[in-house]
Amino acid sequence: MGMVTDSQFHVLAVDDSVIDRKLIERLLKTSSYQVTAVDSGNKALEFLGLLNEDEQTNSQVIQVNLIITDYCMPGMTGYDLLRKIKESASLKDIPVVIMSSENIPSRINRCLEEGAEEFFLKPVQLADVNKLKPHLMQGISKEINEPNNINNKRKGLEEIDSADRTRTRLNDTIDINNDGLPDLEIV
Repeated sequence: MGMVTDSQFHVLAVDDSVIDRKLIERLLKTSSYQVTAVDSGNKALEFLGLLNEDEQTNSQVIQVNLIITDYCMPGMTGYDLLRKIKESASLKDIPVVIMSSENIPSRINRCLEEGAEEFFLKPVQLADVNKLKPHLMQGISKEINEPNNINNKRKGLEEIDSADRTRTRLNDTIDINNDGLPDLEIV
């Protein structure tokens, strides 16, 4: 226990195209990620517990480490989904990646300025999926460094009792470089 493995990472994939959704799902599973795939922004919000914020209950915390979403979808676009996630106090630190078959620089810049971690052009390839790991690690380090974050209920945290104090740490995680980012050992 304590070491972070890829299979512990949960990715929410959002795409209205069955073919694109199955492709991204297969690529993510090939890379040993746990995947939940939905076909719309509204279903993503429902899965995350944000569809009706007035009715949102925190009794069940959905553990999602990253969201990857198509930009062009009927109803709610990927950009709209990105904005809702970044406006949510409980989900704002989850990294979001946007993907699109259209290479429109103004769209790409707008998504990145709004908080998207990456913008992938379709078809998504395994090399793109390999770029996700630093963002997954970034999400975990934010949760560790913000103890009041509602999503800070990940495996690997343990209480350590010493003679005069109790502290929380992530097993096998230390900041060797003193750069404020944990250097995680990955198996």
